[in-house]
Amino acid sequence: MPAKSTSTATRRTARTPPATATRGARSPAATARRRKPAARSRPRTSPNDAIALLKEDHRSVAAMFLQFDRMKADGSRKEALVAKICQELTVHARVEEEIFYPAARSVLENAALIDEADVEHASAKALIAELRSAKPGDDHYDAKVKVLGEYVRHHVKEEQDELFPKLRRTALDMVVLGERMAARKHELAALFANPAATEDAMRRFIPIV
Repeated sequence: MPAKSTSTATRRTARTPPATATRGARSPAATARRRKPAARSRPRTSPNDAIALLKEDHRSVAAMFLQFDRMKADGSRKEALVAKICQELTVHARVEEEIFYPAARSVLENAALIDEADVEHASAKALIAELRSAKPGDDHYDAKVKVLGEYVRHHVKEEQDELFPKLRRTALDMVVLGERMAARKHELAALFANPAATEDAMRRFIPIV
């Protein structure tokens, strides 16, 4: 029998080193878990945002009613303050009725809140008319101012707690609307600042109340 070869080649199997993960790399699942949710888009806002304008009016009038509550004596200061309250409320209501409420009706399926606001405006206007023809010391003068303040506080609460949030969820452009409201408010304020212009407006049947 032939001799077996003693020099057999040693076969080495080449081993491929195991793949190592790149240091610092994350799996897609881990990346997804750590990824923060995209920030929600916020509605356009500006100093002339319609709701911001109305809220500023609310704060201004609330401060005036508080000032009235602290007044003890009758006199010209009280009369001037009540006249300013009546003017601010009249301009505010007019802007809402001419511009804000019609726009709100156009986007809300249920306009019940606007209907209620119209009725509240009518009640406030009746008291404003009585106060404009009265003076401090007259019968029920202070009581009428306080009741007017209660009407306004109730009205403001409904608008800010119910109406405004509903409108924020609509496609209504509050910036464009606010710009129109600001311009109209400026016009009405100019009428009140000029008694002659106010009288001329009344003669021409331009409603300012």
